[in-house]
Amino acid sequence: MSTLYQFQTADHIISGPNSLESLGEQLRLIGTEVKSALIITQPPMRDLGFVDEVTNQLSAKGIKTDINMNILPEPTVENIEEVFQSIANEQYDVLIGIGGGSVLDTTKILSVLRTNDKSVRELLGTDLVEHSGTPTILIPTTSGTGSEVTPNAIVTLPDEELKVGIVSKYLLPKIVILDPMLTLGLPRPITAATGMDAFTHSLESFISNKANLISDMVALESIRLISSSIVEAYQNGDSVEAREKMLVGSMYGGMALTSAGTAAVHALAYPLGGKFKIPHGVANSMLLPHVMEFNMDAITDRLFLVAEPMGISVQGYSKAEVAQKVVDRIVEWTNVLEIPQNLKEYGVTEDDIPELAISASKVTRLLNNNPKEVSLEDMEAIYRKLLV
Repeated sequence: MSTLYQFQTADHIISGPNSLESLGEQLRLIGTEVKSALIITQPPMRDLGFVDEVTNQLSAKGIKTDINMNILPEPTVENIEEVFQSIANEQYDVLIGIGGGSVLDTTKILSVLRTNDKSVRELLGTDLVEHSGTPTILIPTTSGTGSEVTPNAIVTLPDEELKVGIVSKYLLPKIVILDPMLTLGLPRPITAATGMDAFTHSLESFISNKANLISDMVALESIRLISSSIVEAYQNGDSVEAREKMLVGSMYGGMALTSAGTAAVHALAYPLGGKFKIPHGVANSMLLPHVMEFNMDAITDRLFLVAEPMGISVQGYSKAEVAQKVVDRIVEWTNVLEIPQNLKEYGVTEDDIPELAISASKVTRLLNNNPKEVSLEDMEAIYRKLLV
């Protein structure tokens, strides 16, 4: 466990059913007068009426509002640059992101592009953003990435068939609104994939080399909330209680990874998204039990500690037996949630394995967090377990 660690998150977090209705009054938390706003979103959010709810509140306060819905589901560097060029000369006092992780990440990046004379590619990496950006308000509509409370943003590099992160304290938003009512309409596959993504954030943060007393607290609470609600949210999507637990659990997962970082699961998932367009949450779900099995001899004690928050009985079992029960429960969830477990379904073949492993090996920022060193041969072996 790290001896030196830090924690940072959004300035203000407003949570609860129908909390979106308070957006207008929460604008005071920005700290400066808001005369104009840009809403970054995607067409489904407009179709569901969420965008109208926001624009109506802003209009009532005399705030000029523009809407941009040109963000791709997995935004590339070029996509983000194109959107930025279309808004670069406009005056906005706040950027409001309404959507899943792609929208939230893009909103954060657009914010700092407006105040830093750098391209997206020049910002890839850690602490390369020099100036704070246009204030942001982030409103997640999925319970997955936790992006609303992290200093991270992920972009796709098509030419390298990889996803890469921008990490900076300047990406943290001014205001976050967690309204579970916005997640009631999520289709089952998205509920499953994003929910398992959130769980992966928390579990990887808990077994990370950088795990610490702060990250452990939020990681364990995230694990507890998600474990008690993910199946219910999937099977009964209109359960406000389950949706709220998932949304807050996802946020805690984002807080945990901000402090402790994710590890090999995410490193191996990024090439699957970059090359084969496998949704990030699905890739994480596929890899999670296999990477935990690989790490098992180094993390048995840690997995034992997450068993009770996951609702797993520990009485009368050894630590090793309990740790295996944790992995078995993850496999059980992926079956119940009907998450694919075969890379062949996405066009991956044996010939692709070496290249995938090489791509994953470049994600050293995350691999360095893993409790065991992962060689190229190890990565290939893990990928092969998913070629069934």
